[in-house]
Amino acid sequence: MFEGEFTGGCQCGAVRFKATKLGRPSICHCRMCQKQFGSFFGAFITAYDGDLHFPRHEPNWFRSSNVAERGFCHRCGTPLAYRHTGGIELAIGTLDDPQLFEPQVQVNHHKRLPWIDTLLDKPTFTSTGMEHLHASVVSLQHPDHDTKVWPPAEEQ
Repeated sequence: MFEGEFTGGCQCGAVRFKATKLGRPSICHCRMCQKQFGSFFGAFITAYDGDLHFPRHEPNWFRSSNVAERGFCHRCGTPLAYRHTGGIELAIGTLDDPQLFEPQVQVNHHKRLPWIDTLLDKPTFTSTGMEHLHASVVSLQHPDHDTKVWPPAEEQ
């Protein structure tokens, strides 16, 4: 159990959340999580209704099955949450400090992609061109901390 003040939100800043208690971090390999994130798995941490609120806007919800809804930002599409009959899970990557929440378990492991166990054994690649390109990037996404107003007045 993690206790404190934890904040996060979507890429554009339209949806922000605060939680005071978080539970077990996990990754899920099911096909619905793969599709929600457009990735190999979804990474989540348990949140609790009484300890979670959305000070700006709440996510929009897509009913992905008869027992679950997937929360996302109405403006930028960031996947934010998974709500099911037992509670709600927040996407770890949407927290302002995701490095604090190392997944402890893998859910639906039997549904994982066949090469996932060797994924991090692949060689890494970088080049001077890539480094220059990445150094030139100016991020327009919301910063990893709460702001009173977003976007800044000059960008509205």
